[in-house]
Amino acid sequence: MPGFELFGDAERQELQDVLDNGVLMRYGFDGMRKGHWKAKTLEEALQATMNVKHAQLVSSGTVAVTVALAAAGIGAGDEVIMPTFTFVASFEAIMMLGAIPILVDVDDTLTIDPKAVEAAISSKTKAIMPVHMCGSMANLDALQTICKEHDLLLIEDSSQATGATYNGKPLGSIGDIGCLSLDFVKIITAGEGGAVLTNNDKYHINADNYSDHGHDHIGQDRGAETHPIMGYNFRISELHAAVGLAQLRRLDEFVAIQNKNYSIIRGALSQIPEVTFRKVPEGGVESYSFLSFFLPDLETSRKVIQVFKENGIDACWNYYDNNWHYIRKWNHLKELKTLYPLSAEVKAGLKYLETRTFEQSDHYIGRNISCLIKLSWTEEDVIERSKKMVKSITSVLK
Repeated sequence: MPGFELFGDAERQELQDVLDNGVLMRYGFDGMRKGHWKAKTLEEALQATMNVKHAQLVSSGTVAVTVALAAAGIGAGDEVIMPTFTFVASFEAIMMLGAIPILVDVDDTLTIDPKAVEAAISSKTKAIMPVHMCGSMANLDALQTICKEHDLLLIEDSSQATGATYNGKPLGSIGDIGCLSLDFVKIITAGEGGAVLTNNDKYHINADNYSDHGHDHIGQDRGAETHPIMGYNFRISELHAAVGLAQLRRLDEFVAIQNKNYSIIRGALSQIPEVTFRKVPEGGVESYSFLSFFLPDLETSRKVIQVFKENGIDACWNYYDNNWHYIRKWNHLKELKTLYPLSAEVKAGLKYLETRTFEQSDHYIGRNISCLIKLSWTEEDVIERSKKMVKSITSVLK
C-alpha cells in the first residue's frame, strides 16, 4: 500500500485513452467519446470484484460516506454511531448532512466495539458505521445482529481495507451500503475518488442521482434528463476513473505482495514475547496493508516509535497523539469549530464530547503501533526492516 508505488504502463495506457478521445467528463458527449467509458467500466468492474449489485463512483472517499448516508435517508438530527479511531472524514460526512456523530470505543480489533455500540443506541440512532481501519475489520456478525434487533442501518467504511474479506465476502459488500476510497494513498488509487457499494436498488438510484445534481440519468440525451431530487456535484472524472480501472485489475497482485511482506515482518516480531497483535475477527482475512501490534503500555510505544525514527524505520505510527485519526486531538470537533452554523439540535447532540472519556480506546490505541506495508519493497528490504524493528523494540524493552 498504496497503489501509486507500482504505477506503470497499465495506468498510463488507460489515461492516454481518455486523452486521445478527449472526453474527460464521465457523463454525456456520447458521440465524441466513441464508446470509451472509463467510469462506467470501472463501476462494472467494482461490482464484479466486490460482489455487489451496484457501484457508484464519486469524487472521494469522504464523499462516498456522505452520499451513502444521504442515499440511505440519514439527515437532520439523526444519530450515527462511529468509532473513536478513524479519519476525521467520518464525522465530517455525518455533520455535513445535519446528523450527529456518536463516538464509541474501539476494542482489540482497533475497530468499533459492538458492546460499546449497544450501550450508545438511543431513539435517534439510525445507523452504525464501522470503519475498517488499517486493513482489517470490525466484528460484522455482531454488528449485523445489533442492527437487526434495533432496526438500524449498517454502513461500512472500507476506505482503508479494500482487498480484505469477512466470511468470504469483500469488505464494503456486507452492510446495507459500503464505502471505498480511491485516493492517492490507498491500496488502489485513482488519484482522487471513492465508491458507494450496495445491493439495494433504491439506495443505488439515490446515490446515482444525488452525486450528479439530481440527474436521473435516464435516456441518451443528458440535456433531456430530469431532476427528481436535489443533489450536488460529486462526480469523478474520466481521468481519475481511468487510473482506478487499471489499478483495480491489479488488486489481487497488490494484496499478494502485501501478504508476503506482512508475513515476514510479523514472523520476526512474533519472537518478542511482549509483542501481541491486533485481533482479526473469526472469518476475517486482512488486506495486509498495515501490520498493527501492541506493546505493554503507552510509554513503551512512544519510545519504540522514537527509536524507529532514529534507525530510519519510517511509516510506523502510534495514533494516540495523532491529529487526524484519533479522538484525543479532534479539538475542532469537540469545540464545534465550523465555517457553517450548526443547528441547536446538533449542538445539543454533541455536548457529550465535553465530558465523555474513552479509557478503553486509550488502552488499545496507546499501546498500538501500526506500520504501513509497502508494495515497492524488495524481499531484502523487508528482511532488513524486520531485523531493524526487532532490534529497536528489544532495545527499548531491556
